[in-house]
Amino acid sequence: MCHLLAEVKKSSYLSVLLMRQCSVGSLWGALYPFVKVIDVSSADPHRAGWKPITFVRQVLAGCLFPQLLKENTLPLDVRLRARRLLEACDGGSVGSYTDSSGMLHVRQSIAEFITRRDGGVPSYAKDIFISAGFQRALMVVVKLLARGEKETQTGVLTPMPCPHTVPALLDEAGVTLVPHPLTETRGWAVDLDELHRALKTARGRCEPRAIYISNPGNPTGHVQDWKSIEEVIQFAAAERLVLLVDEVYQDSVYGHGREFISYKRVLFEMDKEYLETVQLVSFHSLSSAHMGECGLRAGYMELVNIDPEVMHFVETMLCTDISTPVTGQLALDLMVSPPRPGDLSFHTHTQIMEVEADVLYCQMLLEEKGVFLGAGCQYGETTGNHHLRLCILVLPDTLEEVLAALGSFHLHGHT
Repeated sequence: MCHLLAEVKKSSYLSVLLMRQCSVGSLWGALYPFVKVIDVSSADPHRAGWKPITFVRQVLAGCLFPQLLKENTLPLDVRLRARRLLEACDGGSVGSYTDSSGMLHVRQSIAEFITRRDGGVPSYAKDIFISAGFQRALMVVVKLLARGEKETQTGVLTPMPCPHTVPALLDEAGVTLVPHPLTETRGWAVDLDELHRALKTARGRCEPRAIYISNPGNPTGHVQDWKSIEEVIQFAAAERLVLLVDEVYQDSVYGHGREFISYKRVLFEMDKEYLETVQLVSFHSLSSAHMGECGLRAGYMELVNIDPEVMHFVETMLCTDISTPVTGQLALDLMVSPPRPGDLSFHTHTQIMEVEADVLYCQMLLEEKGVFLGAGCQYGETTGNHHLRLCILVLPDTLEEVLAALGSFHLHGHT
């Protein structure tokens, strides 16, 4: 309840600022030294101006309006992909219902993606469940774990800080949040001692049955390494806890020397006592991936070592939604199986995800040092090379300041 109240207060405060911003120059406007409010408090890339990926929108357009597939407006590979997806829809239309767990074609694509991602560790469509976003999937699983009242109520170990929606979700599901603080001095790492301490403290006031992990961390950005993941799995096994792993930011790892490693990949390289017993549910979604398609509302979860009867109940609970929006399911297929080298749309698709080296250099220099250089040769580039433009017709003191900033920028590893 406190969390919900805090969110309401934050929204109200922002509303007041926005109203005042509309009256710049008035009595209200004089209170603030800015002319507009830039809201970066929530993860909604498209609302913030992020442009949708062309390939995704083209394929969806063809699926929604098949007449386009009879013309040459869209690239050939886009039309072929749209036709394949429509063939997977009942009646050849996105207007049809799908299985509650999602279209088999899309679940198979997701399974193939997971297998590629994890270096050959097998994944199967029967273990994949598509839902209307990550939150819906997490709610289904948590509700299956929920039972009892007060001392017998289910507890879920949850990192602090955690995604701002999780406490309210656990509360709605009728389970107790068992907090375990992350270690800020170690980059918000998971602390095994804190996990044991939290578990010991919780017993007696609830029954801990699961541990929720966010990797890469939200909102901390921490990326767990192999050893850390292995320790958490061992902890979950020893305490008989179900692992609920939020991996929705797996495509957003940029730290030097860091890489995303899935919990499933680590689990499948551990001893048999863990491989065959640890119950794992991992989550991914469109909203937090590089596509940022929050409005299409689709995500998935993969269940590992979960009893078949429990999986039946998962599908039954998903039935209350009838089916996840079909356009979102098709977008999931495009997320896990993007254009490949040789496809007509490959160059355009990858171009949207990349920035030329000289442009990136100038952006980073401007952001870190406040120095604005020109990117590229003014009269054309030499293939394969990158250049910067620097005007030296400035005051000597200014030029010295610029050169000092460039030197400092390079000394910090930006070469």
